[in-house]
Amino acid sequence: MIIDSHVHLYAPEVAADPRGWAEARGEERWANLAAPVSGPRLQGWSDIDTLLSDMDAAGVEKAVLLGWYWDHLETCVEQNNWYLGWIKQHPDRLMAFATVQPRAGAEAEDEVKRAVDAGLCGIGELSHTSQGFSMEHPGWIRILELAVERGLPINLHVNEPVGRRHPGRLQDALDDYVWLADRFPDLKLILAHWGGLLPFFEINKWVGSRMSNVYYDTAASPLLYDPRIFRTVVDAI
Repeated sequence: MIIDSHVHLYAPEVAADPRGWAEARGEERWANLAAPVSGPRLQGWSDIDTLLSDMDAAGVEKAVLLGWYWDHLETCVEQNNWYLGWIKQHPDRLMAFATVQPRAGAEAEDEVKRAVDAGLCGIGELSHTSQGFSMEHPGWIRILELAVERGLPINLHVNEPVGRRHPGRLQDALDDYVWLADRFPDLKLILAHWGGLLPFFEINKWVGSRMSNVYYDTAASPLLYDPRIFRTVVDAI
C-alpha cells in the first residue's frame, strides 16, 4: 500500500481568492508564501475530486491531509472542520491531522481534543518558528503530553539551515528537534522535508542515540534536493 503522508488541501473559496481569504483572517504570512504579490508561485490548487483522481493515477491508496501552521487558532479550527468533512465523505481514501496554535493555551488543547475525538488522527503540520512559540512554551508542552497520552503522531515543518531564501522561510535551530525527541521519547515525531537535513547529524553518536522515535517525510523533495537525497539519508540513519 502506498500512502502519501503529506498533502495540503484547501476549501474552494481559498483557491478562488487566496490573498483575500488569508488577509480577512490575519494570515498574511501564509498569503505571502502561497500567493505572493510578485514572483513565482510554487503553490498549486486542487479540489477534493482532483486529489482523488491524482491519487488513482499515481497508485496512491490513501493520503494524509496535513494542516498548516496558522497564526490564529480560529483559522486552525476552520481547516480542521474542512478535513473532518472530507474524511467523512471518503473514509477509505483520506486521513487527516489536526492543526493548532499552541499559543492559544487551553483553547488549543481543547481544539485538538475536539478534532481528534471527531476523527482526525494526528497533529500537524506545525512550525514553532513560524507560529511564534518556543519548544518549552507551556501550551506546546501540554499539546506534546496530549499527543503522547493518545498515541498521536506530530508532524513539524523543518527548514534546512543552509539553502535558497524564499518568502516565509525562517531559520530553524536543529538542536530544538533533538531536544524534543530526547525530552519526549514516547512521542511519535515526524520531521517534514527531510527534517531540514537533521538526519545527517544522526551520524553523531550522541544525536543518533536520541532519535529512535523520529521519522522523516520526503515532502517537497523535487523543489529542494538532488535525487541522491533518498539513498544518502537512508544510509545516514
